[in-house]
Amino acid sequence: MTLSFRLDGKTAIITGSSRGIGRSIAEHMAALGANVVISSRKLDACEAVRDAITASGGRAIATTCNTASKEDLAALLKTAQDAFGRIDAVVANVAVNPVYGPLATVSDDAWDKIMAVNVRSTFWLANMVMPMIAQQGGGSFTAISSIGALRGNVAIPAYNISKLAEIGLVQNLAVEWGPKNIRVNAILPGLIRTDFAKALWDNPAIAKSVEASTPLRRIGDPEDLGGVGAFLATDAARYITGQTIVVDGGSVVMSHIA
Repeated sequence: MTLSFRLDGKTAIITGSSRGIGRSIAEHMAALGANVVISSRKLDACEAVRDAITASGGRAIATTCNTASKEDLAALLKTAQDAFGRIDAVVANVAVNPVYGPLATVSDDAWDKIMAVNVRSTFWLANMVMPMIAQQGGGSFTAISSIGALRGNVAIPAYNISKLAEIGLVQNLAVEWGPKNIRVNAILPGLIRTDFAKALWDNPAIAKSVEASTPLRRIGDPEDLGGVGAFLATDAARYITGQTIVVDGGSVVMSHIA
C-alpha cells in the first residue's frame, strides 16, 4: 500500500486562512505534517492562527495578502518559498459578496468586485504558482467554490455566478496542468457557520429552512471542510482532478417534494 494520508515535508498556502473554512483547512494540513502559510489581509489574525498551530506542534508562518493585488500574490509565493523552499499545495479560499438581491439590482461596481476577487484573483494565483508546483514534480490546487454554483436564486445571484465560473476555471486548469502532475479541484460547501455567511445562518427562518432541507439536519461547521481540503492535497487523492466535491450535508440531493 503506497497511498498516504500524510503531508509531511510538503508546503501548503491557504489564502483567507485567518478564520472559518480556510483556518480549518490550514489546521488540518498542519496536523498532517504540512508546513502551512497562513494569509489574509490582517496580520494579527494570521499570527493568532500561526501561534495556535505552532503551540500544537505544527509548522506555520503568517503573512498578509490582498489577493486582488498581483504584487501581493507574488509576495505571498516568495514568502512561502523563502520560508520552506517549496510550494506543493494551494487552497484559494478568498471570496466576497458585497450585495444581496436579484441581478437587476447589482451595480457595475459590485459585479466587477465580485468577479475580480472570486474569479480573477484565483486565475492570477493559479497561473503564478503552477510553474512552481510543477518544479516539485506536481502537487495540488484547490478552489473553495459553493453549492450556490449549482442553483440559481434571487438572493446572491452574482456571487453564485462567480462560483460557477470558478468551477469552469478549475476544470480547465486541471486539463492544462494535469500533464505536469498537478491536480486541480473545487470544494463546494453548503451553508457553513462562518462570519462570511452569518447573515444567512444567523437568521432563524433561514436556518430552520436549511436544516429541514438537509438530510443531516444541521448547518455545517468549518471543521466539516478542514479534512476534505487537507485530503485533496495528500497522495491519497492523487487520481482526483477536475472535480467538484460537494460538502453540504446532502442538501443538493434532497427533493423539496415530500
